[in-house]
Amino acid sequence: HDAYVISNLNSDKTEIQRYDLKENKVIETVFKDDTYDVSGVALSRKRNYEIDYFSFTAEKQVIIPVSKTYKKIYKRLAAEFGDKEFFTVGKTDDEDKYMVVVTSDRIVGEYYVYDVKKNTVRLLYKLLPHLQEEDMAIMTPITFTSRDGLTIHGYLTIPAGTKKGEKLPLIVNPHGGPQGLRDTWGFNPKAQLFASRGYATLHVNFRISGGYGKAFLNGGFGQIGRKAMDDVEDGIDYVIAQGAIDKDRVAIYGASHGGYAVLRGMTKTPERYACGVDYVGVSNLNTFMDSFPAYWEKYRDLMHKIWYNPNIPEQQVIMNEISPALHVDKIEKPLFVVQGANDPRVNINEADQIVKSLRERGVE
Repeated sequence: HDAYVISNLNSDKTEIQRYDLKENKVIETVFKDDTYDVSGVALSRKRNYEIDYFSFTAEKQVIIPVSKTYKKIYKRLAAEFGDKEFFTVGKTDDEDKYMVVVTSDRIVGEYYVYDVKKNTVRLLYKLLPHLQEEDMAIMTPITFTSRDGLTIHGYLTIPAGTKKGEKLPLIVNPHGGPQGLRDTWGFNPKAQLFASRGYATLHVNFRISGGYGKAFLNGGFGQIGRKAMDDVEDGIDYVIAQGAIDKDRVAIYGASHGGYAVLRGMTKTPERYACGVDYVGVSNLNTFMDSFPAYWEKYRDLMHKIWYNPNIPEQQVIMNEISPALHVDKIEKPLFVVQGANDPRVNINEADQIVKSLRERGVE
């Protein structure tokens, strides 16, 4: 009646615990990390559910081999694949053959079979094999301190072949959600597309992103468009200060909450951005709250906690202050708005408000 469970009920970070289902209590914490939420545990059926490894997402994916058997397997695969990320994603019932996927910031994915008895690794197939690793851009983890002292993590992707001292144009790409989601290291098709056209790309895991514990997540509640947006802009300042980015050629692009961040950025600090691309972004928090699809109604109270509650006068004032559709006069640079006509979550009215207001000002 024991089970391995993932919990953060009594801790800031999620951790892996052994739990007594009969007694309804935690027996022990078997794995945790001080900086990141942990969530992965792999067991061996053949060896009576012995733990093979723990895994979690830090700057990159981390695998912690535990069992003697898997330590040997991991050592063999590490010798084969070096600093690339690799994961055992399947195995035969007798555990003598493992399916292994290999990936990195420059590799979409490669699938291999590892034969334990023969100690051989055989390639099965590559995803998008026409993309050559050496042509792809490198994604580098970054860490900086926000203006109010928080440690913020993110990633900077630089085009292949960039010369030392070269100043690159930058595309800032805030993630959607925003609560509980995060950007990760690996092959990012959009960042690679931008890099192939000569643009660097910045991803920032601003407060309210997932993976960094409850305090970091909850620290973004009621801060969307405010401190969460400050984190994005602090990230811009950080990479500019590193010397590779042209501060006069910074664009912002994003979808859903990322689209909102585009509009918010272009009305909050319009001088920062050369242009913006808003893809299905929220533009007016008032109309957004009034247009929830039916299947979101059960989350309304939670959404009020994460975003803002229009029934609280002080928060209503904030909603008006940070709703880009109410501050279109501050948009100074080119803006491209993309919207799906039948989007049930971010209603087309969110895009129409921005476009109508801009056109009334003579902006096309």
